[in-house]
Amino acid sequence: MANHRELGRDVLKRGIYRTVEKIHSPTITGENRMAAELGCRLGQIEQMIRYAYWNSGCTGIVIGVSGGVDSAVAAAFCCRAIGPEKVLGLFLPSAISNLKDGKDAALLCARLGMEHRVVSIEPMLEGFRNMAGYTESRYLTGNIMARIRMAVVYFHANLDHRLVCGTSNRSEYMLGYCTKFGDNAADVQPLLHLYKDEVYEAARELKIPDPILKKAPSAGLWEGQSDEREIGLSYAEIDTSLRALELHQWQATTPTEEKVLALVKKSEHKRLPAPNLLATLQKDPCILPGN
Repeated sequence: MANHRELGRDVLKRGIYRTVEKIHSPTITGENRMAAELGCRLGQIEQMIRYAYWNSGCTGIVIGVSGGVDSAVAAAFCCRAIGPEKVLGLFLPSAISNLKDGKDAALLCARLGMEHRVVSIEPMLEGFRNMAGYTESRYLTGNIMARIRMAVVYFHANLDHRLVCGTSNRSEYMLGYCTKFGDNAADVQPLLHLYKDEVYEAARELKIPDPILKKAPSAGLWEGQSDEREIGLSYAEIDTSLRALELHQWQATTPTEEKVLALVKKSEHKRLPAPNLLATLQKDPCILPGN
């Protein structure tokens, strides 16, 4: 394990140093420099995944592939980082899943050369529907579906000794547009620092298939569901507002920024660990149990 960690750190450092040196080369100017900067950012993501993989001692990576752009980009990074033969993509449909999403997920895995499996979550959903007190609602069922899917992904991770790759982007993470212990659970998160528009930029550079690039973002939690309709804002508005808020110390200056800031504040609990006294106990041994 120690050798894996040392090798992983060495690979990470060498890769980042090489890409940074390439950007600042005096022979690179204009559009070539912009392309080099993008290449550097993508290279850092690959190096991070490779480091996490070496550091874990696992035999591969498993990722849920939905047919959408986030999971497509994350899967592509995994394949570039450790090789497609070590990456497993799981498409996890329910009864209301769009057939086109399944075809797009299969196309992606074939293009990348990674293994692709389909596991229906409908039997597990049925188990919840048969529980006492279950009431069909988009909120309840949507969260159950997200958690079931992640449980299935972790089942395969445990079965094959793999890491779980997450697919959350910065825009959705900051707004809390995710399910606790569902789609925000992972061992490595390659897109968490990228806004949605940067995910699309990476997707174009990684040659993600056009059908995935052109479809409207959707979590696929109910028929006809749209991310932007559910949030009530376009991703362009979200990304612009988040950048402005960060630049101005989280002080809103427009109605859209106010709405985004309210969502950021409301979802803070999703970005923090559960409240606990561990840090307090470690700082003050006088209140340790038994003292």
